[in-house]
Amino acid sequence: MNNRNADVNSRAEMSVFVRTTFGLRGTLRLHRSAFGADLLRAPVNVMLAPVLIITRLAGLLAKLLRFHRMGNWLSHRKVLLETNVSRQVAALVLAFVVDLKVRGDGGTVSDSVLEHEVGDYAGVRSAVAEITTTVLVMIAGFIVFQTATPGLISLAGPVAEMGAHALAVEQFPFGQGLGKMYYGVFSTGLEAWQVVVTGIGLAMLASVVTTFAGVIADPLQVMTGTHRRRLSRLLARLEVDPDHSGGLAREHITARLADITDIVLNLWRVLRG
Repeated sequence: MNNRNADVNSRAEMSVFVRTTFGLRGTLRLHRSAFGADLLRAPVNVMLAPVLIITRLAGLLAKLLRFHRMGNWLSHRKVLLETNVSRQVAALVLAFVVDLKVRGDGGTVSDSVLEHEVGDYAGVRSAVAEITTTVLVMIAGFIVFQTATPGLISLAGPVAEMGAHALAVEQFPFGQGLGKMYYGVFSTGLEAWQVVVTGIGLAMLASVVTTFAGVIADPLQVMTGTHRRRLSRLLARLEVDPDHSGGLAREHITARLADITDIVLNLWRVLRG
C-alpha cells in the first residue's frame, strides 16, 4: 500500500511539475532567455543534429560489437551547443529528479549518468522544436503554394519565384497592371543565386522560429501528456537500468527524416525535369 501511495504521489507531483514548467506560462518564462545568443546557437544545432545521430548510432553499433568503452565514449559526446533555454530545462528537470531521488523514489544512479540523461531529455525537447518548425513550413507551403514543402529546400524555390515575379511586375515598363497580365502568361527568369539567397534568408528565419517553437510545442505536449510520459520514461530508465545511456530518441530521427524527405523530393523533381 505504501508503494502504491508513493507511486500515486510521484505521478501527481510529475503532473504538477510538467504543467508548471511546460505549460503556457512556464514555457513563456523559459523562453525569456532565448533572446540573444540562442538565436545564433539554434541554426548551429540544426547543422550539428546529423552529427549527433551519427555518433549515437556509432555508439550503439560499438556496444553491439562488444566495444563497450568506445560505445560509451561515443554515446556520451556532447555534440549540440547548450542553449540558455535547454540549460534552464535541464536544471529544472535535474532538480525534480534529484528531489525524487533524495526521497527514495528515483532509484540509485551516479551524478554523471543522471546529468547525461537529463541533458538528453533537454536535447529531445529541442528536436521537437525542429519538428514543430517543419510542420509550420509544411503548412505554409500548402496554404501559399498548394504544394508539399517538407523543408526549406522545397520552400526556397517557390518563395524565390514569388519574389522574382513581384519584382518583375513592379519594374514592368508599362505599369504594374499590364505587368501582372504579361507575367501571368510568361514566366519570370529565375537565377540560381536568387534561390540560394532566398534559402539562406529562410534558414535564418527558420532558426528564429525554432528558437521559440517551444512556446507552441510545450503546451501541446502538456495537453497530450507527451511531456509527462517522456519524464516517466526517464525516471523508469534511471530506476531499472541506471547505467543505460546513449540511446537515440525517436524525436531526433523524426526531425532528420523531414530533411531526408525534403532532399529526396527535390531530387525527384529535378530528375523529372
